[in-house]
Amino acid sequence: MITSRRLQGKTVIVTGAARGQGASHAERLAGEGARVLAGDVLDDEGKATAQRLQEAGLDVEFLHLDVTSAQDWARAVNQVWSSTGRLDVLVNNAGIIHVNPLLEERLDDWHATLAVNATGPLLGIQACVPRMRASGGGSIINTASIFGVVGAAGYVAYCASKGALIALTKTAALELAADGIRVNAICPGGVSTPMNANEKEGGVIPQTPLGRRAHVSEISGAVAFLASDDSSFTTGAELIVDGGFLAH
Repeated sequence: MITSRRLQGKTVIVTGAARGQGASHAERLAGEGARVLAGDVLDDEGKATAQRLQEAGLDVEFLHLDVTSAQDWARAVNQVWSSTGRLDVLVNNAGIIHVNPLLEERLDDWHATLAVNATGPLLGIQACVPRMRASGGGSIINTASIFGVVGAAGYVAYCASKGALIALTKTAALELAADGIRVNAICPGGVSTPMNANEKEGGVIPQTPLGRRAHVSEISGAVAFLASDDSSFTTGAELIVDGGFLAH
């Protein structure tokens, strides 16, 4: 049971919020008092998630949002602004996993992975920052990965996209600090979500000292910290939430 209301009065956009980590983040942030716009391309699942959270008394609204579309981003930001008159937090959570050996990588798959995982957050930042400035500052949280820090055989496009997102995070933190906008990256290790349900047996678990994947709520706790004023002096950081994977 979450009893903290440290996000009371804040307005948040979470992408990829129909299921998995994004749905968990929407629930956690709304549970701490935020008004959450949950965006995704999975309309049926997104509407069902928003309805479930609304029935639990949480302020969550679903909106179709393709993070690779500048038009969708403009619509999402305008909707938030018209309903609340402020924008405080952006959680760039939407992402895709693509697996293929380096020498067999197809250009269309490479472009699609980079478009969602790296270009999507760029478009989101560009769309949200003017409204965050008008709100007096804010927090941007990018979902990267341990595989943006180290490589993983067979995941060339995914690793490249998450490495790019970490570099984007640090650059944005430098450029936006004067506006009172903090920008940080979450780097999860293995997390149990629908997206990795078909991953080969074990995945990263054998190399994870805690011996398991994270539950989505464990990543959401880190997101809530970065969204709140508890992290007021944290920007340009990579928050590793990996069960010890990178400690090797």
